Amino acid sequence: MRLSITREKLQEGLGAVAATIPNKTTLPVLSNILLRAQGARLEMSGTDLDISVSVGVDAEVEQAGAITVPARKISDIARELESAPVHLVADGDQIELSCGKSRFKLFGLPEGEFPSFPEVDFSESWKVTAGTLQELIGHTAFAASTEESRPILNGVLWQLRSDHCTMVATNGHRLARMTFPLEEVDAPEADLIVPPKALQQVERLFEADEEVEVARSENHLAFRSATRVVYTRLIEGPYPNYEQVIPSDNDKQAVGSTGALEKAIRRMAVVASDQTHRVRLSFSEGTLGFRVQTPDLGEAEDEVSVDYQGETLEIGFNANYLLEVLRYMPDEDVRIEFRAPERAATFRPAGGEPDYLCLVMPLRLLD
Repeated sequence: MRLSITREKLQEGLGAVAATIPNKTTLPVLSNILLRAQGARLEMSGTDLDISVSVGVDAEVEQAGAITVPARKISDIARELESAPVHLVADGDQIELSCGKSRFKLFGLPEGEFPSFPEVDFSESWKVTAGTLQELIGHTAFAASTEESRPILNGVLWQLRSDHCTMVATNGHRLARMTFPLEEVDAPEADLIVPPKALQQVERLFEADEEVEVARSENHLAFRSATRVVYTRLIEGPYPNYEQVIPSDNDKQAVGSTGALEKAIRRMAVVASDQTHRVRLSFSEGTLGFRVQTPDLGEAEDEVSVDYQGETLEIGFNANYLLEVLRYMPDEDVRIEFRAPERAATFRPAGGEPDYLCLVMPLRLLD
């Protein structure tokens, strides 16, 4: 293998793949990036066996070939190079890298030791813009569980239908759901449970205006554009029927500034209990009050103006869950819908667009 590449393109590819490389592994080749030169492109690939990423960048290839090299070392070297053409020459199990007067030699492993990527058939695929994927992922994946007791909730449910797709994530205490329309979809309908880590790679790697092809095999999902591909293992099992927990009879609503509510709750969270993070919300005409009482620490109160007409009602929530919901709310104003202190409340963009809903389960208030 022999090629020349700009330092910027080399860094771009290495940076895109590096996040997939595991920090610790018992299989040495997984600590390496596969470099494959062919045509007018250098393809860089990495995997942790659950998620695999491949990125192609422009290069002047004199001789095609492939080798795997230590990911951390070549990334560190590329970061420190001058802004000048980089020359790569691989011979056997070693690669020489030169840039200006700098010279490096790294020992790698043969291409044959690198794990093969999953086989996914793209003949039946969904097509969606990366921007839509970024919206879906960015507004839902945060709500997935990080606990190992219910592994199915560690994934994000992606429902693909003939004219729309929906992403849902929950940890049993809070939930986020977003729906986007789809056009010209010929692929079959599917319910896929995807690891958030893989979705974060998709969110990060593709440009917003790129069209992304999405296809699946029995156990894997693949995202592909002209220069990048991400494979991930799917999480197996039935996802809970989340629609059952979304209340349809919440008869009270308040509309307020997303930013003002977030700031007030953030102030309350300073004094809230480290165990429950409980904050009391008191809805009254035109006002939403906040109160926190924590034994052995103190108490705090605050209030903001909201558009609310109805009877006075108090509900307790985990302040951290409220902060997450408000942080990801895609509107300057939020509509809060609720019914009773023991019933879940929903949060939506006050303007109605996009089709986004968050749900937070209440905490029992202590008098």
